[in-house]
Amino acid sequence: MPKKSDRFVPLPAGLHPLLSQPQLETFYGVSDWQVREWIRAGMPVEPFAGRQKRFDLAEVQRWMAENDPAASDDGEDAGAPQLVAATA
Repeated sequence: MPKKSDRFVPLPAGLHPLLSQPQLETFYGVSDWQVREWIRAGMPVEPFAGRQKRFDLAEVQRWMAENDPAASDDGEDAGAPQLVAATA
């Protein structure tokens, strides 16, 4: 009997898998809170049955390039945690 890894079949040309929210969080290394903030800011979400969200990675990357948090007016990265030096 073939192993599960031997049954891998590539997607037909032009088809891309949709990522779940946990997969998108892992891809960008961010929390679920950050992804929800991006969705509120207009990040594209693909329609999917039920309450789950799915994301087309190519569309998300395009949105990220157009809405780069590092290019904000104050020059700070809104997606990265800010470190504050403690003074004694």
